[in-house]
Amino acid sequence: MKHFYNRKEDIVTEALDGLLATTMPGELARLDTFPDIKVILRADWDKEKVAVVSGGGAGHEPSHPGFVGRGMLTAAVSGEIFASPSVEAVLTAIRAVTGKPGCLLIVKNYTGDRLNFGLAAEKARAEGFEVEMVIVADDIALPDIAQPRGVAGTLFVHKIAGHLSEQGASLQEIAAAARAAATEITSLGMSLSSCSIPGQAHEERLGPEEGELGLGIHGEPGVERIALQQAASLVATMADRLAAALKSEGHHALLINNLGAVPPIEMGLIARAVLASKLAERVRLIIGPAPLMTALNMNGFSLSLLKLDALREAALASAVGPRAWLAPVVRHEVAVIAAPKPRTLHAEWTASADPANEKLLSAICDRLVSLEADLNRLDARTGDGDTGSTVATGARSVLAQRATLPLADPAATLAIIGNTLGTSMGGSSGVLLSIFFTAAAQKLSEGAGVPDALLAGLERMTFYGGASPGDRTMVDALDPALRALREGGAAAAARAARAGADATKTMTRAKAGRSSYLGERDLEGVADPGAEAVASVFEAIAVLE
Repeated sequence: MKHFYNRKEDIVTEALDGLLATTMPGELARLDTFPDIKVILRADWDKEKVAVVSGGGAGHEPSHPGFVGRGMLTAAVSGEIFASPSVEAVLTAIRAVTGKPGCLLIVKNYTGDRLNFGLAAEKARAEGFEVEMVIVADDIALPDIAQPRGVAGTLFVHKIAGHLSEQGASLQEIAAAARAAATEITSLGMSLSSCSIPGQAHEERLGPEEGELGLGIHGEPGVERIALQQAASLVATMADRLAAALKSEGHHALLINNLGAVPPIEMGLIARAVLASKLAERVRLIIGPAPLMTALNMNGFSLSLLKLDALREAALASAVGPRAWLAPVVRHEVAVIAAPKPRTLHAEWTASADPANEKLLSAICDRLVSLEADLNRLDARTGDGDTGSTVATGARSVLAQRATLPLADPAATLAIIGNTLGTSMGGSSGVLLSIFFTAAAQKLSEGAGVPDALLAGLERMTFYGGASPGDRTMVDALDPALRALREGGAAAAARAARAGADATKTMTRAKAGRSSYLGERDLEGVADPGAEAVASVFEAIAVLE
């Protein structure tokens, strides 16, 4: 696996410094004990309230340093990747932030964390500090083990304890609320891969068509491997296990956690599936989806549920300083607003006759239909051979509406043609010609003459499309033709269009369109099919004069 890092030994300290450097000045700081002791703490802390301290091995970011700040953690102690911080590191953090009100340690239920935080607590008490410790064991993946793991549900405890500390509650009150909450948290994860540690060889345990239910946040095996299936089915399996493990009815908070590598679009899809599952009726507050307690680059997610009461709901909803925490959202129905009804151009204008305009329109469309095979052959020399079919399809769609067009109103006719081509023609050509005719129609309706209106349409088309004369596109024929039309009429326009189309045979460096992907040898001596179509159209128009 590939990773971004400098030296393996510096990954954690450099990452923590990156966090500090991108946080508002005055909010966070680190002790001067780097790199052996890595403690991130509130820069504004005055020890007048209960300190709330947590931590563990790195690799779970933003947990735990990202949750240091007003209303959450007072300090976070970090070990190396997936390695518990030392007793001395935890004790140093306690000393740094604990005043007379005392300190609460919040610990995920892993042996290393229990031992190191526990011994640090004992030593701190021996030094005269008042310290309590709460252990969170919320993972239900392995129901028969004596010591369930502590995972993302730990964040609920961070938030509740931090809120109560901010409110000025006592250590005993905070510890009691935190312990009670910890007993009513239920979490379960699902992953399609394990995780890889920077600088270490990685061997994926899971096959390409399987996932693992209950995979641990350090890559520990879960409860079972399951066949890869639709996300809704995977979520339903998790919902069944979580629902069975909930200890009581009533409203719950749901935390949807990205374990590191699930793309946001997939996390949105997962969130939708969870809120359509049997868990939905139990959920009142939603936190996430977001990476809150990750496992490096694990391609998985976890769901955590906390039984709510008035205190917990207020605690979860209270404002905090850390940017990594997301304010909870009350579960609600998806809002749907009626879309504006599309304009029906045929309903706005009445069909009308104009023999000259009908003759002109028919001549143009008939010429394009007749060129289908020739343009396809020409396009096949530099592209996928569909230009003739594309323009012929557009021409046929216009011919099919001929009897309903307001031919006596040129502006309305051009607007309908623009709308029709945008729908019937595929690829970028349809969009470009739709822009051309729509803009020209607008200009014509404002009183401009036909040549000026068409030039206005060309200006809009080139603005959005990006092509200019000399780029080897249909613009090389259309631009000179329209300028000649304004100055000298249809015959001059036809000559200018033909000259422009022929010039594309010598343009071996295309700057726009599909030809821009080709080399000089492929383009030499071959006319651009779009420019050829434009020239043929103006030649058909000139015949009518």
